[in-house]
Amino acid sequence: MKTKRHGAVIGLIAAGALLLTACGSDNNAGNTGAAQTTGESSSPVECGGKSKLSAEGSSAQKNAIDTFVQAYQQRCSGSDLAYNASGSGAGVKQFIAGQVDFGGSDSPLSESKGEVASAAERCEGNPAWNLPMVFGPVALGYKLEGVADLTLNGEVAAKIFNGTVKKWNDPAISALNSGASLPDKNITVIYRSDESGTTDNFQQYLEAASGGAWTQGAGKQFKGGVGEGKEKSAGVAQAAGAVDGAITYVELSFAQDNKLSIAKIDNGSGAVELNEQSVGKAIDGATIKGTGNDLVLDLGSIYGASTEGAYPLLLATYEIVCSKGYDADTAKAVKAFLTVAATDGQAGLADAGYAPLPKAFQEKLLTAIEAIA
Repeated sequence: MKTKRHGAVIGLIAAGALLLTACGSDNNAGNTGAAQTTGESSSPVECGGKSKLSAEGSSAQKNAIDTFVQAYQQRCSGSDLAYNASGSGAGVKQFIAGQVDFGGSDSPLSESKGEVASAAERCEGNPAWNLPMVFGPVALGYKLEGVADLTLNGEVAAKIFNGTVKKWNDPAISALNSGASLPDKNITVIYRSDESGTTDNFQQYLEAASGGAWTQGAGKQFKGGVGEGKEKSAGVAQAAGAVDGAITYVELSFAQDNKLSIAKIDNGSGAVELNEQSVGKAIDGATIKGTGNDLVLDLGSIYGASTEGAYPLLLATYEIVCSKGYDADTAKAVKAFLTVAATDGQAGLADAGYAPLPKAFQEKLLTAIEAIA
């Protein structure tokens, strides 16, 4: 787990648009099988049930899950969760197959692909819910000797990732970086080769923000047709960090780990740096389009927006759970873990490279978690 790393970038979010809400102030002692809180928690937790949960999916949230597990172990003695960061596509498949207790995906279940119906079948005929537990910015991370300050926009990013723009000194890039000395060097695109919700969100962003330059569509598989594919977030970040002239799309914490430079994004209102203010301003504009306790977000309102000072390239990772259909022990443990993740676990997210839950989402999440049966 990463610690003390990312506070300079997102550490102040909790003081702005992303303040956590305190839903309770009990400070009771205790461990397993009884409602309990700590001074840092915003909700009582009913520990107990299955002692070791299993989950699989998004590699983007791996470091957040590590933080949640640590908080869960502290809160519910003897309880644990094993998480396999295999990618969003695998997480959905394993959840539907009943191989894990919940899945992690950077995209919600797809009705058109039959995932909604298949998940309901796995849940004994009950709907599965998409619960947005982890927010994080996606960086356009690059390695280019001598260029530490770079601005891109949706149109130019689309042309880079579909192979239309091939050189770092292409006039389209130069026009956004007046006065910069850009080398006559080939651009090496690094993309996710496995099914990835990060890829899906990135391609949705390109669709919304490129002014028609991205015509390949969205989805968990990269459709740009150029570059070198690597598995998982760590894989693309490591590959980009090893090649001068490389660029990739990856969650911020992984870009930082591999010492990648991070491009500013011009969303139509000027170049926006990825920092706590710009991330908070963007997430504050996200809305929920799901119904009831199925908390699917409408991130399209962020991707194509030209809000001044808002960093437009973000993703939310969902924990995909059964609304009903678990056995009693599994339901109790799933509810306990998710409650801790939504409360105590949020305290360590800024240091791990993520944004703490916005207040409105935290309240809705706790309502949904409590309703799991």
